[in-house]
Amino acid sequence: MNKSASNSNDYIVIKAKEDGVSVIGLTRGSDTRFHHSEKLDEGEVMIAQFTEHTSAIKIRGHAKISTAYGEVESEKKHD
Repeated sequence: MNKSASNSNDYIVIKAKEDGVSVIGLTRGSDTRFHHSEKLDEGEVMIAQFTEHTSAIKIRGHAKISTAYGEVESEKKHD
């Protein structure tokens, strides 16, 4: 296992609190782009990792996000 790519602080846990939560990975570098997208339904959990390619993760919809720094809950989508 490559130590530089493995650090427990690099992981986040996302638990969907409603159907249709979007999890979008954004690239590193001078030109930030979307590079991966997932949809979660209520109760589904995703473990995501920041890597040499992923500098940010965008979450759209109502979800609970756990990180090494604590927990936060995103808000419901308002139509």
